Amino acid sequence: MIRYSLRCERDHAFESWFKSSSTYESQVKRKLVSCPVCNSVNVEKAIMAPQIVSKKGREKANPAPVPATAPAETPAPGPTLLMAQERELRAKLKELRDHIVSNADNVGERFPTEARKMHYGDIEHRPIYGEASPEEARALIDEGVEVSPLPVLPDDRN
Repeated sequence: MIRYSLRCERDHAFESWFKSSSTYESQVKRKLVSCPVCNSVNVEKAIMAPQIVSKKGREKANPAPVPATAPAETPAPGPTLLMAQERELRAKLKELRDHIVSNADNVGERFPTEARKMHYGDIEHRPIYGEASPEEARALIDEGVEVSPLPVLPDDRN
């Protein structure tokens, strides 16, 4: 693993870990590396001073490179960039789910029946959510009923 000090076009400094230098190059080229402060994908490696360790000092040394200059803005210590993007995605999924739950009726196990009734015009359309087995959901989709699963997040399982 390689830790790089990175800097975006707006001069925000941050760090990220990569499997290899070629992994870094590939991810930057595909615009998968972004600044955690401003989300810019125009990112480049910051100047770093190498750390040279003698054989005697290897047990004590910190193997990570040290930035040659102090960054203008240092982000709060925390998880890697990927984890920050995952947290952002989870927050957006939670926001979506919370919006649905607060603006739709929970019809529970009656969901397949209620969705069909609305689809075929037997009852007035309204936002609903509820429970359906995978087989029931497939059958609804096959009938042309528009359904989507509510996002389930890891925090929901606790």
